[in-house]
Amino acid sequence: MRVGLFFGSFNPVHVGHLVIANYMASFTELDEVWFVVSPQNPLKEKSTLLNENDRLHLVKLALDLHPKIKASDIEFKLAQPSYTINTLAHLNEKFPQHEFCLIMGSDNLSGFKKWKNYEEILRRFKIFVYPRPEKTETEFDKHPSVTFVNAPLMEISSTFIRKAIREKKDARFYLHHKVWEYIDEMNYYKK
Repeated sequence: MRVGLFFGSFNPVHVGHLVIANYMASFTELDEVWFVVSPQNPLKEKSTLLNENDRLHLVKLALDLHPKIKASDIEFKLAQPSYTINTLAHLNEKFPQHEFCLIMGSDNLSGFKKWKNYEEILRRFKIFVYPRPEKTETEFDKHPSVTFVNAPLMEISSTFIRKAIREKKDARFYLHHKVWEYIDEMNYYKK
């Protein structure tokens, strides 16, 4: 089985994430997509994050038992901060029957050289890249491991949603309805 790993903080998970994951599960050769909730991205500040178990719960609510898209807490059990190469090694050991691929936005490909052991990732794993508004040319654009997909361009971000909620704006249509209801009930992101 070929599994696409969609890494992220998902702080919170929003419809843009869901559209991309659904596109990858339906319009590429991936059999499944796993949302890998990162407890701490080494390139992001941890203090801005909702607790990882709360973010995982929101992802599970958003996926609504989708047959080809799953939530994963695999990085919760690994050393922090979370380095993709370590997660990939752990997943390969735990699930040798799967072929793992990465899913990332074109904006992440621009900063890919900052990733720990990025050369090894490129050598051993296929990367599916979806478009982002701030796309720039990178040295990896023509790499044989990199495949650009024609997924919908999503101009929505978790930062925008957190800011909207904090400013008491109605952000409900940017989120799965169960996610919106839970965020509202738990008063997440309001301060």
